[in-house]
This record gives sequence, C-alpha cells and structure tokens, in this order.
Amino acid sequence: MFKIVDRKEMADGSIIMNQIEAPRIVAKAKPGQFVILKANETGERVPLTISDLDAEKGTIEVIYMVVGKSTAMFKALDVGDAYQDVIGPLGKPTDIEKLGHVVCVGGGTGIAVLFPITRGFKNAGNQVTSIIGARTKDLLILEDKMKGVSDKLRVCTDDGSYGTKGFVTDALKDVLENSRVDLVVAIGPVPMMKFVSALTREYDVRTLVSLNPIMIDGTGMCGCCRVTVGDETKFACVDGPEFDGHLVDFDGLIQRLRAYEEQEKEAYNNYCATMGNQ
Repeated sequence: MFKIVDRKEMADGSIIMNQIEAPRIVAKAKPGQFVILKANETGERVPLTISDLDAEKGTIEVIYMVVGKSTAMFKALDVGDAYQDVIGPLGKPTDIEKLGHVVCVGGGTGIAVLFPITRGFKNAGNQVTSIIGARTKDLLILEDKMKGVSDKLRVCTDDGSYGTKGFVTDALKDVLENSRVDLVVAIGPVPMMKFVSALTREYDVRTLVSLNPIMIDGTGMCGCCRVTVGDETKFACVDGPEFDGHLVDFDGLIQRLRAYEEQEKEAYNNYCATMGNQ
C-alpha cells in the first residue's frame, strides 16, 4: 500500500494533488517518467506523470483532473488513505541537455508534467521561457513553481480572466518571431500539442510532446498505447511518452482516445449515483 501524506484540491476541486509515499520510486525517477496507480482491487490502472518528488521524505507528487470513475475514486482518497498499487518509474526520461533557449509550453494539467522538465532544462544551464495556459483563471495551476524555474513566464487564459487573453500558441508565435529558439517542449491537451507542433514546424524548431494514450500494463505488452510516429508504430509506455511532435499522428491519437467515451461516461455516472446513495 502507498500512503497519501499530503493532499490539495486545486482549481475549484476538479484538480487534485496527491503526495504519496514511494521511496523506491523516488530513488529511480527522472523528469518525464510516469507511474501507474490503482485505488483498490477493482480499480482501473491509471498512468500519471510524476510532477515532483521529495528525496528526503521519499514521496512522489501526482496531479490529476477528475474526469471519470477512476479519478473520482482517487479524489475520494484522503490523507492517511493509500493507493493499493503505484508502479514505476515507467517510460523514458526526458533527454535534458544544454541547448541554449528552450521554450516550455503547458496547458491544463499538462503544466504538472511540464514542471520537472522545465526545472531540469533550467538546471542544465539553458535560457528557459515558459508559457502556461488554461481555459480560465480558476483552472490555472503551478504558476509560482513554473515562475521559479523559468527566466521568463507568460500566462494565457482562453477567456482573458487572467494573464493574456488567448491561446498558448499566440504567445509562442510571438516568441518564435522575436528570438532564436532551440527546442520547444509542449505538454497538455492533445489539440494544444497538435497546434503547437504545427506552428513550430513552420519555424523549423524541434518540438517534443508527451502523449497520453489509453494504457493498461505500461510495459509494452498490451499494445493499447500504440501511436503512429512518422511511418512507425510506437508504444507510448516504453518508447515514450515523449516524441517528436512533428511526426506524431495527432488525429489518430484523438480517435483512439475517444474509443470508449460512452462507456467511460456511463461508468462515471453510475459511480456518482452509487456514492450519492450512500
């Protein structure tokens, strides 16, 4: 069992932070890697990227948005409760090196994934510009932490309720037009990563994205997390989760992510109804 030692409700309770005791994972984990969590014996295996860790306390931090039954089950866990399983670290870590000017673009809960990667590039001696965005101010997370690991931070909201009104691609285009950029790292909703990659392709700037396809075992055995990258089929769990954004078939990825929408909605509604009747 993996005990929750700290918990915080962010973004009006729809985004949750859990700090979990997992000292063996802490000893091995690197930026960009993920874990698979299961709430209980009947729970679904859910992959979440490690957003931070504390070596002294032996804890990892994960941040997730409640979108279905499994994440609703996670939300029901409080400090002192425990996940039945936390498996990891999984996936390839981010290849962090000194490149020059790195632009880190994050949207929604993707900012949590982006934070340790941004910190890694900053610590490697790069000039780091970060651009983070959300639909509205109440859904924006980790602004202070991102500011602390960036030379410059730009904040966008779709509705203009905070920072600059507009999309992260608007701010990114301004950076690309006015400065040399050696690498863009974009993590967030799939449409956001798709549009960022399309933009950076115009400027011939290498772009990394972190993919979140349907996943079960996390070791390359089930094949559920397959994605098309260039002319090849890749498994996000062992070949990724990071890939060249200019080669990813985002339309195919979106289609696969929608494969079980009806079943997911039904499971979530049934769970909420059951909880409401207790």
